[in-house]
Amino acid sequence: MNYLYSALGWVMNLCYGLCRNYGVAIILFTLVSKIILLPVSVWTHYNSIKMIKIQPEINFLKAKYYGQREIIDEEQAKLFKREKYSPLASTIPMILQLVLLMGVVGVINLNIADPSINMMMGPIDLGLIPSEHGISLIYSPIIAALSAWVMCLTQNASNVLQSEQSAANKYGTMIFSVGLSLYLGWFVAIGTAWYWVWSNLLAIAQMYILNAVIKPSKYVDYGKLEESRKELNKLKSIGSDKKKKISPEDRKREKQDYKRFFSVVNKHLVFYSESSGFYKYYKGIIEYLLKKTNISIHYITSDPNDIVFKIAEENPKLKPYYIGENKLITLMMKMDADVVVMTMPDIENFHIKRSYVRNDIEYVYVYHGVGSGNLTMRRGSTDHYDTILCAGKNQREEEEQISEFYGLNRKLVDFGYPLIDEMRADYASREHEVHTRKRILIAPSWQKDNIVDICLEELLAVIDKDKYEIIVRPHPQEVRLKKEYMDTLKAKYEPMGIEIQTDFSSNNPVLTADILITDWSDICWEYSYTTLRPVLFINTPMKVMNPEWENIKSVPVNISLRDVIGKSIETDQIRDINTFIGDMLDHYDDYTAQIDRVVHEYIYNLDASAQVGGDYIITAIQEKIKAKK
Repeated sequence: MNYLYSALGWVMNLCYGLCRNYGVAIILFTLVSKIILLPVSVWTHYNSIKMIKIQPEINFLKAKYYGQREIIDEEQAKLFKREKYSPLASTIPMILQLVLLMGVVGVINLNIADPSINMMMGPIDLGLIPSEHGISLIYSPIIAALSAWVMCLTQNASNVLQSEQSAANKYGTMIFSVGLSLYLGWFVAIGTAWYWVWSNLLAIAQMYILNAVIKPSKYVDYGKLEESRKELNKLKSIGSDKKKKISPEDRKREKQDYKRFFSVVNKHLVFYSESSGFYKYYKGIIEYLLKKTNISIHYITSDPNDIVFKIAEENPKLKPYYIGENKLITLMMKMDADVVVMTMPDIENFHIKRSYVRNDIEYVYVYHGVGSGNLTMRRGSTDHYDTILCAGKNQREEEEQISEFYGLNRKLVDFGYPLIDEMRADYASREHEVHTRKRILIAPSWQKDNIVDICLEELLAVIDKDKYEIIVRPHPQEVRLKKEYMDTLKAKYEPMGIEIQTDFSSNNPVLTADILITDWSDICWEYSYTTLRPVLFINTPMKVMNPEWENIKSVPVNISLRDVIGKSIETDQIRDINTFIGDMLDHYDDYTAQIDRVVHEYIYNLDASAQVGGDYIITAIQEKIKAKK
């Protein structure tokens, strides 16, 4: 430390000798120190650019191996080595600043004791220490703290590395710097605080100069960086709302179920459900398997209140487990079963991966709709499944062409749609209510520019309220996110006899409507295929999730059957809606016969799909057992 004092004292005295003003000497000393350390600053700047350059790769890496800290650390270390990036380099400027600060404190203290040096800067004695001379010198630590605040503010906005850090890191550094400046400014000489102010100001200037000379944008793909950040943030937000709502009891239950699931060896069959509402897509298959086999069905759900827990009370072979969406990530990576059945698309594409411990698991995808997956699901949604249970011929055609176009190898099974079978059986067995006026159900999809967004109130103004009973059944997401608007609609239209339905516990309005009005909602299939009644489609902007959908030659049924199971009209034809409704009602029998032909042509194994799906799963399990032997 004595060597440091000697070296810094020599530079300080040289600066003082040039100007004979101690305040100006400190400014010159600070400038000289910045120039001497410039190579270190340039190296640190380049090193920071390297970090931001590889940040997209790191973010995608964290997304790919989300939750696997050891793998992420290992792969990240490889990236650092490849780019010759030093994580410790970013701490060097701060370390040097603190070392210099301690050296300056020592030098100024020595100079205070030297009678040959005048410590005055105008009326200010730079040798005074605020803590020893009282509150009148409080301006010194405040000015030092303000300079630290300004420096942190500019670095948070413009420093190549710091600007990309989290808010916690940014403001944590700011609080530390401002707090340190206040503390030191109170206990050291005013001259030291003066040095600290100029050190911060020159650091700001140096940062802008380096950014101009060595432009980060020349090396960093900021578009890719933003894309990678969004993907990682999706994972971080998964289940965040649910996590806040999970009770300590459910958290404990999740831990116990996770342990119980992995305590079972030789699991043959696993189903996964995102929420209670998805059980209906498995119901037929599960009931068939429970009735016909002794297979234990392990049912994982991310809903602690899933109906499956109640059903399992009477079915000991049905074993449910509650696993939240965050814990699900690691559970799926450790999955050990012969067959895994899911309705969730995009396995392997995002946070949910295929098993890392077994590569022979057969992953089976079950469609939760009979419409076009190619049009309404993301590109690649089913690519990583081994087997796809197709609801009908349109889905098979699409999946065959997707496999051919993208070079995929998946098994396609002519399955059917048990939910339609169940709804048709229930509809056929019930007593149908008779209403004095024909019932019109308006049920929009959940997408941008749907009926609610574009033309709902125009529709309600035009439809003949004396002639037709009108029920509006918005999508549940619409109700959840636009509660105030829904309340406004109720207040405005319910006095006119129009029901704005926000309770979705019953399917009765769907099954008792004489005509359904929708846009691109898949409710059209369940309604039309169950009741054999027509749909009036309004051509709002088409619901497209896959921008590559036209690569596949098969025309989506969402388009091709639109004018077969009903009639489609443009939004500027809404003024004539009563004419269209009347015409459809006049040709009711024609529509019924036509829709019945469509159902039998387009849906596989009508009224027997649960058995077909169950038999396929039984065969798949038997083949796995045979292969093990």
